[in-house]
Amino acid sequence: MRIALFGDIHANLEALEAVLADASEQGVTDYVCMGDVVGYNADPAACLEIVRAMDCPTVKGNHDEDASGNHSLDSMNPVAAAALEWTRHQLTDEQRQWLTRLRMVRQVSDFTVVHSTLDQPAHWNYVTNRFDAMSNFSYQFTQVCFHGHTHVPRVYVKSDRVREVPAESVAVEDGSKYFINIGSVGQPRDGDNRACYVIYDLDHNVIVFRRVEYDIEKTQAKILAAGLPEMLAERIMEGR
Repeated sequence: MRIALFGDIHANLEALEAVLADASEQGVTDYVCMGDVVGYNADPAACLEIVRAMDCPTVKGNHDEDASGNHSLDSMNPVAAAALEWTRHQLTDEQRQWLTRLRMVRQVSDFTVVHSTLDQPAHWNYVTNRFDAMSNFSYQFTQVCFHGHTHVPRVYVKSDRVREVPAESVAVEDGSKYFINIGSVGQPRDGDNRACYVIYDLDHNVIVFRRVEYDIEKTQAKILAAGLPEMLAERIMEGR
């Protein structure tokens, strides 16, 4: 079984289509969506419908929650808030209800998936270093847990201690636990503007990170045509 885990799509249709095409070429048999289907970019409804039609295990991200609600966005970053306010008007009531019903945490096969952290998934905390990861391991009851949220691919391993290893190819070994950030499909922030996702080969216990090129200029043009903040078009080219 080869499972593609993808998330932080953020309404980037071109990136999502490129990732799914690449996954198919890699012989992926199953899919898991790590949340934040919407927000920031210009195709929230189209991306949501693709993920919904896949009928794959999907967890809720913070942008999914904010886009599906009616609460104030005043406490958010103004750019993110502007994009979410716009997004709310692009989705039907049915689509927003679908986002509302998504669960925060799921177990798939013998691994766990969450958008942010296992200790307080609804608080949307960020894991940016091994010290942040330590608290998550206390709540992790499967050997492997995948998450997203920071848009930066990272791999934390707990054996005798917690350490970070390169986010490239990871062999899952007995006696260790793994907390893995799969990166972002639609808005990478690690300086590489290519879409990012992972493939978990359960038969060989190997996790591989994939980077996929897509038509960034087309996505940028859509952002600007929609009247979304110009910064959002700039940052996907920069990968920041």
